[in-house]
Amino acid sequence: MAMQRNAVVSRDDWFEAHRRHLEREKELTRFRDRIAAERRQLPWLKLRKDYVFESEQGPKRLAELFAGKSQLIVYHFMMTPGSAHRCEGCSFLADHIDGADQHLKHHDVSLVVISRAPLAEVLPYKQRMGWKFDWVSSYASDFNFDMQVSFADRQIAAGDTIYNFEKRPLQSKDLPGTSVFYRDETGDIFLTFMSRARGGDALIGAYHYLDMTPKGRNETGPYHGLMDWVRLHDEYQVKGRVRPDCCE
Repeated sequence: MAMQRNAVVSRDDWFEAHRRHLEREKELTRFRDRIAAERRQLPWLKLRKDYVFESEQGPKRLAELFAGKSQLIVYHFMMTPGSAHRCEGCSFLADHIDGADQHLKHHDVSLVVISRAPLAEVLPYKQRMGWKFDWVSSYASDFNFDMQVSFADRQIAAGDTIYNFEKRPLQSKDLPGTSVFYRDETGDIFLTFMSRARGGDALIGAYHYLDMTPKGRNETGPYHGLMDWVRLHDEYQVKGRVRPDCCE
């Protein structure tokens, strides 16, 4: 179906309409700046557990993931141990990490991707996708559960699952999200921010490009989201729909 065209006007009318709209764009930018400032003022939570992760270099504690930086961003890539499913949504976001990471590491920020699947399941997929970022496994720790991105069978059965600061019934054992940490001069580590569900949109540059186009994100299929069109970047020529169980 052809897209319905907007009004076509003279150059002067076009200029004036876009000039007026620019005030709204500026308003959004200033509002985003205020939200970011408020985010930086949120209270912190001191972590008491000494989490250990499986990395390509061997076991690493959470403090080691900072790699000498004071700030750590963790992306929780949903990958359940033993599952052959590879989340299109997490992969879509992960495609944007390496470009940012080459700058973040020079601005006192370490960025690490963490999944609950063992490293032996993670690394072949990382190689297939051509990603360079650090990816570790939390398989042997409570990290994912404590961060409320993984859920035990008993939690799911009882409906005792909290995600995105809300208690609600879930079916997925693993869900995506971003967590931010700070390590002070004494070595204490604090959880400073959590972003879950659509909070990940801000990290997906492709969406911001699409938001400038006439058709926008054009997510008009049965799921009204990225599941309508996003595929693993090496599967765009493969027929068939993206699975609806990609993300919550």
